[in-house]
Amino acid sequence: MGEVNGAPRPGRARAPRREIPYWLLAIILLGVVFAWLISADGDYATIFNALRKGVVVTLWVSIVAFAFAMTLGLVVALGRLSRHRVLREIATFYIEIVRGVPILVFLFYVAFVGAPQIVALWNWVFGGLIDAGWFPAMSVRDFDMTWRAIFALTISYSAFIAEIFRAGIEAVPQGQVEAAESLGLKRWAVMRKVVLPQAVRTVLPPLGNDFVAMIKDSALVSALGVQDITQLGKVYSASTFRFFETYNVVAYLYLVMTVSLSLLVRGLEARMKRTDR
Repeated sequence: MGEVNGAPRPGRARAPRREIPYWLLAIILLGVVFAWLISADGDYATIFNALRKGVVVTLWVSIVAFAFAMTLGLVVALGRLSRHRVLREIATFYIEIVRGVPILVFLFYVAFVGAPQIVALWNWVFGGLIDAGWFPAMSVRDFDMTWRAIFALTISYSAFIAEIFRAGIEAVPQGQVEAAESLGLKRWAVMRKVVLPQAVRTVLPPLGNDFVAMIKDSALVSALGVQDITQLGKVYSASTFRFFETYNVVAYLYLVMTVSLSLLVRGLEARMKRTDR
């Protein structure tokens, strides 16, 4: 009955069934088990209460650093695409140098090399005004470790984000740029009104993935003593010797944040694909 003269019966094709993948069910089950442990087990509840302040610090460092990194990355990407060779060379030099240095090394470099040099430069440039009492003198202790970590993450991620922006900008058809220029729009107006609005749609998914990666890499700021989840877990486990329970909670907190954001990015990407059809 399903065929007529050997040919399939014409009709409306069935929409594919949307099924929840097994890996997501496993993650949800794992999350429910850990949530039950935290609520029912006194040791896990104590550890969770000791670490929850670190969640705020982790999110604060990640959000601020990523916002700065996107701004700096866009500037570097525009320099990379500039018609002036000097700007292109400077931007390319910046990207290659920063991408070639591990993030942990950059954290140490900014915290223990860059920060003292910035303080010394401040006191030298504004020495006269400082002596006159108009500007305050700075010391290395005035440069908070959290902000040193934020600046290090900003510089490290800006190089990768610059390449994402560059790829998104170059994905815009050149014909649209030429058409806008033929209408009398200047280069910056073309970039702002024609190129960037389309490039943003292209770069949103990879930017979301980079933000998830930054939340994980923010654990490195614990090396500077910043009171994030990892640092609080390190201190608590060292004082109680409950390493197994403590790092279970640490991993659980990171997984809740990263998996939730990854699902959000996947949903945004799927919605953008549907609107493009």
